[in-house]
Amino acid sequence: LLLSYFLQTIWVCAMQHYPASWGHYDVCKSQVYTEDRLAWHYMACQPEATDMTKYLRVSLDPPNITCGDPPEMYCALENPYMCNNECDAATEELAHPPELMFDFEGRNPTTFWQSTSWKKYPKPLQVNITLSWNKSIELTDDIVITFESGRPEQMVLEKSLDFGRTWQPYQFYATDCLDAFTMEPKAVHELTQRTLLDIICTEDYSRGYVWKYDKTVRFEIKDRFALFAGPRLHNMASLYGQLDTTKNLRDFFTLTDLRIRLLRPATGATMVDENNLSRYFYAISDIKVQGRCKCNLHANSCVFEKGKLSCECEHNTTGPDCSRCKKHYQGRAWSMGSYLPIPKGTANICKYISITGTVWVVGHSQHCSNTDVVWIRHSSAAGVFKHLSDAAGLRTVHQPKTSSRQHPVGSVLFTNSVLAFEQQCKSNFSCFPTAQVCDNVLLRCQNGGVCHQHQRCQCPAGFSGVLCERVQCQGESCQDLNSGQVSHSLQSSGQFLVILLVLVSSMLDTWDLSSL
Repeated sequence: LLLSYFLQTIWVCAMQHYPASWGHYDVCKSQVYTEDRLAWHYMACQPEATDMTKYLRVSLDPPNITCGDPPEMYCALENPYMCNNECDAATEELAHPPELMFDFEGRNPTTFWQSTSWKKYPKPLQVNITLSWNKSIELTDDIVITFESGRPEQMVLEKSLDFGRTWQPYQFYATDCLDAFTMEPKAVHELTQRTLLDIICTEDYSRGYVWKYDKTVRFEIKDRFALFAGPRLHNMASLYGQLDTTKNLRDFFTLTDLRIRLLRPATGATMVDENNLSRYFYAISDIKVQGRCKCNLHANSCVFEKGKLSCECEHNTTGPDCSRCKKHYQGRAWSMGSYLPIPKGTANICKYISITGTVWVVGHSQHCSNTDVVWIRHSSAAGVFKHLSDAAGLRTVHQPKTSSRQHPVGSVLFTNSVLAFEQQCKSNFSCFPTAQVCDNVLLRCQNGGVCHQHQRCQCPAGFSGVLCERVQCQGESCQDLNSGQVSHSLQSSGQFLVILLVLVSSMLDTWDLSSL
């Protein structure tokens, strides 16, 4: 009985320390057997978390802030008479370039990047260290910066979501938050679910003079996760549910660039000693950034080729972040995958646009729609009603109206406002989905029109129509419009009349109305 209780205790502890494997979302698809065939079952997926410092590019501002050119001797902060730290960029053993912030730790002596000393005091000694991935990444663990010198007395951690064009603060650090940033000091454990996204200033990593034993500065990712997933992150279902439904929360843990702004170096327990400024500098031995490529839950792996990260997209998606549908897979609007329902989520795959005979069938859905779209090639317009009747189970009850519009790729687009159908879904047939009026791939607004929420084109002055394809003018104003646009509209009208005659002829043959 005692042994059983002991084993049960170990099992419970293990489950508390290690989240269930379903939380990884590491499989994008699997094969399943149906009644008549082997089919693919798609799931939301994401790459495994890894050390993202292997894929970054680092830059410093000002560029000449690294020590060693010219060579310089440094003194220890706690002992101004211990001056045995030489920096010389021309000597490999004495150089401290930025790359040493990301090399393998554990060697003795420790390798580190080091700045020039505060020789221009009282002018501020400030450094911007920018880490760039040229790709959206998602943070999965704490950002940890290890200082070889004393931890800075003032520092800001910033992030960018647009490749460094704009920046926003992640967290402020100071020995005195009120004095440095006019902010009340706060620790991360004081945050709640409601205030998780608040930008705080903390004094936890700047106070004290025992820098020799505590060299790290953290941005606490896991403590923020724990507000939803519990203190040991055993309830990841709650966290994934929040990430799935709250865009601001997802964006908070997403970035393309990270910037460390060092604003004031450690000065120790006393005032700045102006007679020995070689004691004051920055030195960083290690930066840890744990995360994964952002693939919008459409990929479970990410490759690094030619100095660039890119998702290996599944679910018929493409792009560095799998953020759009592949060509010929615009059967419905792109959407990111979903963590819900747990444990496998929803893939939200892009659907194929199949070409059957003379009709382009757009995707599949579970219901009929009054805005179904059919593409008809000019050269194959005859017999199109018969094709629709045979292939889609639609019964034509009206003749085509005398309106059409020219699509830029050379096809005439008919909708149910032009070809009025009474639709009858067969019991085992999935009808066409509700179509988009416009997009930026196949259904482009013409003549400078702008697509608004895929539902209508906002046309510029002088043009009208569903895709802004018709010249709209009155009287003398027509002369101001481009003559090429007018001739294009006339050409479209002529093409429509030819097709209309072919369609009527085909209908008469189909319905056997020649006796009339």
